[in-house]
Amino acid sequence: MKALTAVVTRGLNIGSKVLAADNSGARIVRITGVVHGKTTKGRQQPAKVGDWVKVSVRAGKPDMKGQVFDAVVIRQKKPYRRLTGERVCFEDNAVALLKDDKGNPKGTQVKGPVAREVQERWGQVAKIAQFVL
Repeated sequence: MKALTAVVTRGLNIGSKVLAADNSGARIVRITGVVHGKTTKGRQQPAKVGDWVKVSVRAGKPDMKGQVFDAVVIRQKKPYRRLTGERVCFEDNAVALLKDDKGNPKGTQVKGPVAREVQERWGQVAKIAQFVL
């Protein structure tokens, strides 16, 4: 994965329930794992903005409930620092579901802002966003 141009604080634990901010049919999802995460053996990996995560659908369309999908974290409440010195945080925690491992999004639009760090790593997700912050 491409490196980020920010010092992002890990703000989402495994088991966190977050909002699915796209129109894929899921509304609330639970983070079940972080893909390609680096951590000490035996320790659970927390997620941050721009991370590729595995999620389980908790609420949404009845046929999607309980299914596991790949997703990208696009917003987090925990503040993090950009290299310009500014601190960034959002009002909620949100993800966008992916349909394949190449980074193509499952939905056709993302509601709300998307972090600039997501645009650097996941260009296709940022392309369908309302705006990038």
